[in-house]
Amino acid sequence: MELNPPRGTADLLPPGADAMLDLYEEAHRLARLFGYRYVDTPAFEHTELFSRAAGETSDVVTKEMYTFEDKGGRSLTLRPEGTAPVVRAYLDRAHDLPSPFKGYYLFTMWRHGRPQAGRMREFRQFGVEAIGEPGPGPDAEVIVVADRFLRERGLARVRLLVNSIGDEVCRPAYRAELLAYLEASRERISDEHRDRFRENPLRVLDCKDEACVAVAAGAPIITDRLCAECADHFSSVRAALDEEGVAYEVEPRLVRGLDYYTRTAFEFASGVLSRGQATLCGGGRYDGLAEVLGGSPTPGVGFGLGLERVLLAMEKEGLAMPAGRGPACYLVTLGEEAAKLGRELVRELRAAGVPAAAGFEERPLGAQMRAADRAGAAYAVIVGEREVADGTATLRRLSDGEQETIAAAGLVQKLKGLVP
Repeated sequence: MELNPPRGTADLLPPGADAMLDLYEEAHRLARLFGYRYVDTPAFEHTELFSRAAGETSDVVTKEMYTFEDKGGRSLTLRPEGTAPVVRAYLDRAHDLPSPFKGYYLFTMWRHGRPQAGRMREFRQFGVEAIGEPGPGPDAEVIVVADRFLRERGLARVRLLVNSIGDEVCRPAYRAELLAYLEASRERISDEHRDRFRENPLRVLDCKDEACVAVAAGAPIITDRLCAECADHFSSVRAALDEEGVAYEVEPRLVRGLDYYTRTAFEFASGVLSRGQATLCGGGRYDGLAEVLGGSPTPGVGFGLGLERVLLAMEKEGLAMPAGRGPACYLVTLGEEAAKLGRELVRELRAAGVPAAAGFEERPLGAQMRAADRAGAAYAVIVGEREVADGTATLRRLSDGEQETIAAAGLVQKLKGLVP
């Protein structure tokens, strides 16, 4: 039997699992700090949800989705992105939820593609969605949340790019102008889009292929063609970011490639990753999505932030990974009486909220110390015959071997002061 995980997936084991867990916990903390509430949706959905949301001809639908037929003959798809499921769930339960509704998620997602660093077939995202408010306030707030999450990880080589892609009032004229430009530039467009750009010309601007990037450089600029309402909205978003002290660059060729996106579009790009994996976070306003899914007109804005890619960017910037999540201490005991005292100390430590571990059977001192080290413990608490007789314990810091003898009765309080 093959023991490696399927291609494009990866096992999460310590210390990598500890680093991912740290991102999860920080995402929970930050989202709740801004008033967002946790949501979860099924790992698979009816295929129609994603084909409607992304478009039948999009790369996600035609190339990347993991779609299967269940035993009832229904077409189901593993979740390739987070926004459509959250909006679907909101529309299903809107009468029970506040408006605007502010939700966040930590989802595992699946997309078929060529696996590489920062682009796996199974990956994890932190996302937030603000649904039900059309004004510029939520746009700025979700950007602030993403910016703060990345900055608090210590990432310094990250640029925030913002743009407006207009709405149903001003975008049709721009779309026609862009289409004419692409027709004239057809031979320079990458093969992937050359015969499909007429269906959605914005996808060419969203493509990271070098040929498409070169064509996009000469394309008409949508921010020069915004209607008054869209221009005011974009100006208000930028003013709010200025007020929050969030640095950004206006990138007039930044788009979201689907028709239901309107107005604000943004992404956070890493300067230490290659072009194909540089986007750590992407988001925007999707005021047309609810109607695409068959619901009432409902504005929304949000982002999806790739957690594996954040860890990769941290590594490339030379940042320290989050500390391991081993137990605070590991009880090492020698002799029957010491083992009995050790079990009692473990119970006391856990009752006080101090993570503690111990072996399940009697082993030599060296074997127990190696087990403590492999467990990732910060300290070893050593109890032998002498310590039992004296009512003490030896506390050894495993990082450097420094140790001290303390009263067993004071062990819990001592470790509570040493370990956060």
